[in-house]
Amino acid sequence: MILPEFETIEMSRRGRILTIMLNRPDKLNAFDAALHRELPKAIDFASHDPGSDIIILTGAGRAFSAGGDMNWQQDGYDEPARFEVTVREARQIIFGLIDCEKPVIARINGPAVGLGATIALFCDISFMAQSTYISDPHVSVGMVAGDGGAVIWPQLIGFARAKEYLLTGDRILAPAAAQMGLVNHAVHDDELDQRVDAFADRLASGAQQAIRYSKLTMNVALRQLAASIMDVGLGYESLTNISDDHREALLAFREKRPPRFGPERPS
Repeated sequence: MILPEFETIEMSRRGRILTIMLNRPDKLNAFDAALHRELPKAIDFASHDPGSDIIILTGAGRAFSAGGDMNWQQDGYDEPARFEVTVREARQIIFGLIDCEKPVIARINGPAVGLGATIALFCDISFMAQSTYISDPHVSVGMVAGDGGAVIWPQLIGFARAKEYLLTGDRILAPAAAQMGLVNHAVHDDELDQRVDAFADRLASGAQQAIRYSKLTMNVALRQLAASIMDVGLGYESLTNISDDHREALLAFREKRPPRFGPERPS
């Protein structure tokens, strides 16, 4: 079947395996309006594509995804009505991954940050290059991790660890991420493609109906959690989108300095 064409995403086939590649390598695959709009469409296509059984999700170049593009975040602050679109698309991305019957493998080839981390962690199996890191620094830009991070991190590593990393935005190197169960595997960089392809081939050679229905069964609880948490998180994130702290973070980024929050925030 002919693959759809996108501005910010590249899709390719290898047998019954379909790869979705975030394709803004010059921006470290940071999400702008176009990528945020196109990803749910790509996931929906992959979910219903009769030509594939397994999906690989990865990034072009040196990063998986650097999270939200700061210019796009500035647009969301300047025109809050735009953030309503972002909220709707965020739900489509997360529930698209949860509801997709096919196994989705995250090939984390470089930093997975913010929304990039969330998307990687909502995949079913994750392989992470040993030299890279994962983090969700929403708080570093005065925002709530409402686009899925508050759902998935506690399920993978427990509430205590999830709170530590979501309240600080600290980076976790691949070996530590694998050890604590945040990702499945940390592998040598030069073995990443081989390991991902071998696992995808193994799944592709299995009983597809059994594999798909097993995933859906396990995701029942995850979907219930997401349904109860996502709207709350996105609502709080919408509030912080127009907050003074977020404005200060955006200003600090433009001025190439650390942000000053709370009493130290410029008036």
